[in-house]
Amino acid sequence: MLPNGKTDISIIGVPIDLGADRRGVDMGPSAIRCAGIEQKLEQLGYIVHDLGDLAVRRPAARPEPGERLKYVDELVRVNGKLADKTAEELEKGRFPLILGGDHSIAIGSIKGVQRHVPRLGVLWFDAHCDANTADTTPSGNIHGMSLAVSLGYGSRRLLGVGGGGKRDPIRPEDVVIIGARSIDPGEKALLRELGVRVYTMHDIDRRGMDQVMEEALYRLSSADGVHLSFDLDGLDPNDAPGVGTPVIGGVSYRESHLAMEMLAESGKLVSAEFVEVNPVLDYRNKTAHTAVELIGSVFGEQIM
Repeated sequence: MLPNGKTDISIIGVPIDLGADRRGVDMGPSAIRCAGIEQKLEQLGYIVHDLGDLAVRRPAARPEPGERLKYVDELVRVNGKLADKTAEELEKGRFPLILGGDHSIAIGSIKGVQRHVPRLGVLWFDAHCDANTADTTPSGNIHGMSLAVSLGYGSRRLLGVGGGGKRDPIRPEDVVIIGARSIDPGEKALLRELGVRVYTMHDIDRRGMDQVMEEALYRLSSADGVHLSFDLDGLDPNDAPGVGTPVIGGVSYRESHLAMEMLAESGKLVSAEFVEVNPVLDYRNKTAHTAVELIGSVFGEQIM
């Protein structure tokens, strides 16, 4: 059972790849559904409401060379819709489970959850930190800016998604990144300045996932609730080959399950998203099946 006794889960698909500017990840929600997400959750005793996918329009024109905010108009629109839908499901007493799509959707999901959870903690499971801005981005891809926006840094248009100006950004002390191993210079500077806790693969290798998660959950214990933002490229490519930006040397399959099991035991989770599954690059839908199995652990599935 979820925090506050919730038994209802709302699945929201966001089939968008514009934030990554690479085709395939828009099919992620369908791949995860095909891998049996609804059946998994029902077996665990939850009532599942699959709300389908948000509509995404693909712009006819490609970005100009050197564009610092690619496809920003559509990304602002879709994330605004996602913020509204996420808040609406929380208002109904349901747990929002969001399926991406690329990681730009965290902008909308987090803004939506903040309408109901004033002090929100964020557990960011990712090979990347997604803490670039238009000034530091090497690519112009907005999926690499979503955490920076949630912390209150970036373009005014992105910061304004979902009525962003009406509420405070996420506090740096309420963010924990786990699994990072590919961080751009501008991201390092911002995260160090803010004091965001980043557990790199070096930390996990030396200290073990159990200690990392204990510390992470302690750090987030002052928050009113925790949002999980899980990018499948946080896992090692051997366990999750179907992602758009794989980075070798990632978190193992079993370490990831342990992290999700410990998160479930904390009772702090109020919302979650699983993103960046790209079936075009996958092998027999392996990465989507891995996502479903991890979601099972998030919602309390145990070996015994």
